Amino acid sequence: MSKAIILGGSLGGLTTALFLREGGCSVTVYERSSTPLVGLGAGIVLNPATVRYFTRSKVFDVKAMSTSAHWLRYLDRSSRVVAEQPCAYRFSSYNAIYRELYAAFGTDTYLLGEAGIAFQQTKTTVNVQLGSGRMDSCDLLVCADGIRSTARTHLLPETPMNYAGYVAWRGIVDENMVTPNVLGALSDAITYCLLPNSHMLVYPIPVADSKSRKMRPSLNWLWYRNVPAGPPLANLLTDRAGVLRDVSLGAGAVQEKNIAALHQDANHQLPQLLAELVLATNQPFIQAVMDCEVSRMAFGRVCLIGDAAFVARPHAAAGTAKAAEDGWQLAQAIQTSPGDVVAALQRWEPAQVALGRQVLARTREAGRRAQVDNTWRIGDPLPFGLHSIGDSTML
Repeated sequence: MSKAIILGGSLGGLTTALFLREGGCSVTVYERSSTPLVGLGAGIVLNPATVRYFTRSKVFDVKAMSTSAHWLRYLDRSSRVVAEQPCAYRFSSYNAIYRELYAAFGTDTYLLGEAGIAFQQTKTTVNVQLGSGRMDSCDLLVCADGIRSTARTHLLPETPMNYAGYVAWRGIVDENMVTPNVLGALSDAITYCLLPNSHMLVYPIPVADSKSRKMRPSLNWLWYRNVPAGPPLANLLTDRAGVLRDVSLGAGAVQEKNIAALHQDANHQLPQLLAELVLATNQPFIQAVMDCEVSRMAFGRVCLIGDAAFVARPHAAAGTAKAAEDGWQLAQAIQTSPGDVVAALQRWEPAQVALGRQVLARTREAGRRAQVDNTWRIGDPLPFGLHSIGDSTML
């Protein structure tokens, strides 16, 4: 039986851990956070790859952790529907998916407060050093440590993280916090509004209650806004304690002056329906939109998966799906090369690198059309998909 260590216990790391364990590996997950990641609630557009573990194992009903939208709608500045077409997307939230993956994996070998800080491999093993001083060894090291990956920095130190020139303001609003007019217009659809060098989208999601695990219906929104690099971006990413963050600010960390400016711009620039939604959000958060493209994902007995490898803009709604697909394909490769981890990774790598590159290219194109060229037209189909546009459709 091969022993695998996974650095990073978020959605990609947990999904990979479950697939590897299902295939007969002994798996330990080390997560740098000292507490489970249940407080995060960002919306996620589901793809069959995202929920493959649940649909295969039937340990949890995907419909119980998600909601659906039957319409794709475009609004104009007066809140009028100017284009509408049927669609079949399902939406969930980070915390809803994480809770079920975490419950399925269990806590015995999911160790919190343990960040991987260094590793060294030999012909037969990988030795891993953790921030606590602990050492562990394995046959396979999977680095699922996200957008700020320490492993990527170690393995590919010259790979740049590039700022795309815009940020996503994000928010989640409980359905009880909005007026019946807003709820009626937005709760059964994925709704887009195209603005000059900007766009906003809204879709319904379920958010797992922190105590009961019951799902609360909510509305998830993203407003993409161009912000120049340098002082304007630094001002936006400086939190309430005066600390400059590199990629994102979570709920409750955004400075009040920046929230006030957002609200003012919402009143002047957005349709009334969407402005009401932004103003009803108590704690909006910010994500700087980034690109990162690696040349390799496999390094002997070590591999990068998900955002530790490719960081793609959110427009394809494929980030979580890509990480899950990396994990599924990795588990399949390990099973077909029993006892030969290096050969398994060599066979696994080319298709996953190619997939990461095509997703990244598609999201760059979507960002250019919406934020730079203004060539994303009302009524255009969405670029959602992992392997191709349209494969995120789920009934």
